[in-house]
Amino acid sequence: MLKYLILEVCAYLLGTLVILILLFNLIKVPSIKLFLSKKYVYISILLLLLTVFVGFMANKTYPPHFAMPPFMMSHAPGGIPASIPFSKIIEFFKYQSDFEKVTDIGANPNIVPETPLMADSDGIVRINMIAQEVISEISPGIYFNYWTYNRQVPGPMLRVREGDTVELSLTNHISSLHPHNIDLHAVTGPGGGAVLTNVKPGETKTFKWKALNPGLFVYHCAMPNVSTHNSHGQYGLILVEPKEGLTKVDQEFYIMQGEIYTEGQLGKKGLVPFDSKALLDGVPNYVTFNGVVEQTPRMKAKVGETIRMYVGNGGVNLISSFHVIGEIFDTVYPNASIGGAIEKNTQVTAVLPGGASIVEFKLEVPGKYLLVDHALARMNKGAWAILEVSGENNDEIFKDLTPSKNSVINH
Repeated sequence: MLKYLILEVCAYLLGTLVILILLFNLIKVPSIKLFLSKKYVYISILLLLLTVFVGFMANKTYPPHFAMPPFMMSHAPGGIPASIPFSKIIEFFKYQSDFEKVTDIGANPNIVPETPLMADSDGIVRINMIAQEVISEISPGIYFNYWTYNRQVPGPMLRVREGDTVELSLTNHISSLHPHNIDLHAVTGPGGGAVLTNVKPGETKTFKWKALNPGLFVYHCAMPNVSTHNSHGQYGLILVEPKEGLTKVDQEFYIMQGEIYTEGQLGKKGLVPFDSKALLDGVPNYVTFNGVVEQTPRMKAKVGETIRMYVGNGGVNLISSFHVIGEIFDTVYPNASIGGAIEKNTQVTAVLPGGASIVEFKLEVPGKYLLVDHALARMNKGAWAILEVSGENNDEIFKDLTPSKNSVINH
């Protein structure tokens, strides 16, 4: 994980040392000719060339394999990566050993609470969450310092019922470097609870609130600088189910789009520091579903099943044009409003930064269905996932009419 940073630091330090030695000796000798006659000059030049080469390899942008799903053809952009500020490298070296290394940071899209959380005997629904800063991979070989709820991105999906009284406790893990809090868009009250949950490392705070409005809402850290906390991965969704409940479906999935701003170009290996300038410019290196670039399909379903997807946008800059390639949404709850107008037969739904949507559709044909942000260049940055559908073909709806080579030969 640290080899690229170590190589970069070594190249920087050795190169600086060699240049200082050369300058020092150049000042001491009476002439350039005498200076060039010294063997150490050529040894120093070779060392300097070596440091340049090592530095180049440490900063080399490797063509990322995740530019598109394996069954689609594409080429992702590359280029010379920006130099990493030395102070940030030192910061990472200083604190990285304190962070927990999480094998898979990406929240499992299959884990959706089947029913609202049960109240305790006193009628209060209690939720405990942990804010924790960890290190994990965006994609194999590319590591990032994520700030999380419950060691995953997005944080766990929460499900309560309209009218519930909820107590939420937030603990900031002792290993965190920063204070954190939680703002739930489902909460009626200042800061959505953020003003009552400002927690320093090792601290816990609790507040109570009543779920007045049904809908699907984003929650996120609102500690200054809010955009920095969110773009490190501190966001999630909470469903306030209406009193009468939602219609039954066969499967539910949990998806959140998010942006990751890193130093260097797309595909730079090793531990990549956060890039605040890229955040302000609104140009992320990575746009992901559930915090990471998908490696293998995790969502599976069968022909004939009805699917509901809870879709959120952790932001912090981009509007998502959420689309499932090869499907039409039978029902869309715009902006995840429950009780308002719904849409039928919709191809794409807008999911605003800090907003959400609920989409439902029935599966008629087997195959691999791509979930994308239809601002399609973002697929090259990782904004895709796969719903793998098994079952019998339905030739009435979808059929290949091009004869195979074997059938032509046999004919």
